Parts: sequence; structure tokens; C-alpha cells
Amino acid sequence: MDFTLSKEHKDIQKAAREFAVGEFPDVAREFDLNETFPKKILDKARKLDLVGLFIPEAYGGPGLGFLEHALVLEEFWKIDPGIGQQLCSVSFGAEELLLFGTEEQKTKYLAPIFTGKAIMGFAITEPDAGSDTAAVATTAVRDGDDYVINGSKVMIGNGTVGTFMLVFCLTNPDEKSKTARHSVIIVETDREGYKADKMDGKMGLRCSDTAAVYFNNVRVPKENLLGKEGHGFIQLMHFFDRSRAYVAAHGVGLAQGALDQAVKHVRGRKQFGRPLGAFQATQFKIAEMATKIEAARNMVYKSAWLLDKGMADTKLTAMAKLYACHVAVTVVDEALQLHGGYGYFNDYDIERFYRAAKVLEIYEGTKEVEKIIISREILGKL
Repeated sequence: MDFTLSKEHKDIQKAAREFAVGEFPDVAREFDLNETFPKKILDKARKLDLVGLFIPEAYGGPGLGFLEHALVLEEFWKIDPGIGQQLCSVSFGAEELLLFGTEEQKTKYLAPIFTGKAIMGFAITEPDAGSDTAAVATTAVRDGDDYVINGSKVMIGNGTVGTFMLVFCLTNPDEKSKTARHSVIIVETDREGYKADKMDGKMGLRCSDTAAVYFNNVRVPKENLLGKEGHGFIQLMHFFDRSRAYVAAHGVGLAQGALDQAVKHVRGRKQFGRPLGAFQATQFKIAEMATKIEAARNMVYKSAWLLDKGMADTKLTAMAKLYACHVAVTVVDEALQLHGGYGYFNDYDIERFYRAAKVLEIYEGTKEVEKIIISREILGKL
């Protein structure tokens, strides 16, 4: 048992940290206020191999693992959650291609992500199907050698800037089992009938692209089916077993960034003739925040490490997502409290972090869904 990061891990961590510190602070507040897509930063991150780290070299990626991916995203989220989210989402869903795609699909769709020509997304959520993915109603009907897709999705990352989407569709509505009715289909966004409207006004992560997506008789060839028809739900669960590990790293990064800001503030801010950090009440808050973050970090690193060893652990990944994202929400709340009234204004970064945190307990599986997964893994079917 070894809890030390290797030299390579530390070098990757350092590179991500230096990139984030060098690129994010000068624009993060402006991009958040104006909901600006960080294209130039994304282009630089691609060139430095700081996106899609788990994608093999054979398909254009850095050829590393989920642990390295988590390390990089943790560093990004320490500096700015919004930009960190967008740099994560450029390859969001690539796991599906790696697990279930043909060699032709992997080469065709993954390699361009690293040449600056492609941005992908995963269109799952619908107005009436959030956590209940088995209720997705967007249809894909076979017509000769094509699928014809109709329906709508909501709150979809990269809907307006993406070049292709993985779309979770209803293909086998007459199947008795709810988990055998859906499939994942690749849809290029320049196809006729594809439409996306940017969703403005998010509470946080405002520089990352989020859209409502509409499919009006979008026709794609049958070769765009990803995996097996009717296996989409099972494929989706395998995806979540991986994506939730690094989404949990988002929570660790945000929490650590919030703690770092709080530490800086309580060292410099004086009240009653002493620095805020000199008061025991403040010291206890800092100690509790740091302890929670370290516990979350160990859980996240272990879940990512297990993925890289081919030992995906559904229960542990759900625990990591549940706990790390809860820690992000509680730590940033305490961090803002320590800033006092200053934290309520957007010229302090903690205000932006506070707004960004809550979505971590909602997307990629709500905290309630994670609890269901964990309890079922422990209790079995009753």
C-alpha cells in the first residue's frame, strides 16, 4: 500500500497548476460575468496535453489514466471552477467511445479532440428525465440504413460549441425491461435538423457552454450507433462509474481553492487588534475544513486509481462523488463566512466559488442518487 504520488504524477500536477495560475486569474471573473467561452485557454490546454488525459495515444490522447485526469482537474478547479469545467467537458463522454466504440469510431471521433478540430458532449438529460434516465423519450427510429432522431435535451454541455454529441435515445420502446430500451448514437452537430440554444443565467460555471438541444428528423447512418442497440442504459452506468471519479475531483479542487482563499484572508484581515486567524474559533474552522478535504481527496484518488487498475468500484466511486461534492459545498460556505461581508461581493473570488459549488451535488448524479447506489451496493436487492 503506497499513498505517494509518483514523480510523473507530481510533474503533471505541477504543470496543471502552473497553467491554471498563469492563464485563469486574469480572465476568470470577466468570463464568469459575461458567460464567455474560454476558447484560447482551451486551445492552449490541448497543446499541453491537459485535456482528456485518460484517452490512449492510439486515438490522439495523452495516454495516461483517470488518476492523472483527476489530478489535473483538481488543480484547475482550485483556481477557477468555470474554466476547469469547460476544460473537462471537451472530452466528456469519451469513456463511452473507449469502452464500446469500434476502432473506426475511436479514431474518427477522439483524435480530432486533440488537434483542435473537435469538441464533444453527452446529451442525456431531458425536461422530464433528469435522474430517471430510463425515462428518456428522445427517439431514434430505424429507417433503412439510418436512424432518424426526434426529441429534445436540456442542460447539455457543449450543445452550441460541440462538433458532435453522444445522444442517449429511445430505440426499443416495446422492450419489457426499462433498462433495455435505450441506445447511444453519435450525432454530428452540423447535421440538418440539429439545433441548440445557449442556456444563459446559470448560477455558476457560467463560462462553460450549456444548451437546450433539439432534434428534428436528424438523420444519421446506422454506423453511428455506439455499442449495441438496446444496451444504452448499461453502457451509461459504466460511463458514470468513470466520470463520477473525476467529477468528485472537481469537488476536491473547489474546496481546496476555497480553503486557500480563506487562509489568505484570515492571515491578513484584522479584527479586535488581531488577525482573524489568531482566534481559536477560526483555527478550528480551518482545521475541520482541511480534514474534510483530505478525507475526500483520498477517496477520490483511490477510486480513480482503481479505475486505472481495471477494478472499477461502483460503490466507492459513488461515495467519492457524494462526499467530495458535499465537502465542496460545506467548505466554500465556511470560507465565505470567514470572509465576512467582503465575500458577498464578486471582486472576491470566493463569491464565484460559492455560486459554482452547488451544482456539484446535482449533476452527474444527485446526492440522493449516489445514496441510492451506495445503499443498493451494500444491501443488495430487497
